[in-house]
Amino acid sequence: MKNTRNNDLSDRRTAAAEAKFALLNAYRAARTADEPARLARQAERVSIAAAREERRLERERIKRDEAERQAAEAAERQAAADAAARAETEAREAAETNRIARVLEDEAARKAERDRRYANRKARRA
Repeated sequence: MKNTRNNDLSDRRTAAAEAKFALLNAYRAARTADEPARLARQAERVSIAAAREERRLERERIKRDEAERQAAEAAERQAAADAAARAETEAREAAETNRIARVLEDEAARKAERDRRYANRKARRA
């Protein structure tokens, strides 16, 4: 069946305005009805963001602690290496000093033996 009603421009404009108004009212009603759910979703998003931030801070703290631990271990290794190098140097110097002292003692003993032999030879001649 054809629409036999004669729609004038003013009728169409009125119908369009009423339709827009009805859509606007439906939107407002849906928005006010959905307000608690929207607030709940927003609160959930805020809590998720806070938890995410907390996890990020925890990861940063763990990374910082790990970096500090590695730096401390590196410092300990460096200190141990320095102490070992110092001990090796001191041992080498002590060995060199001992060798020089032994050489001097041997030289003094050879001199003393030579002087004793010389004194004995002089004593036999006299």
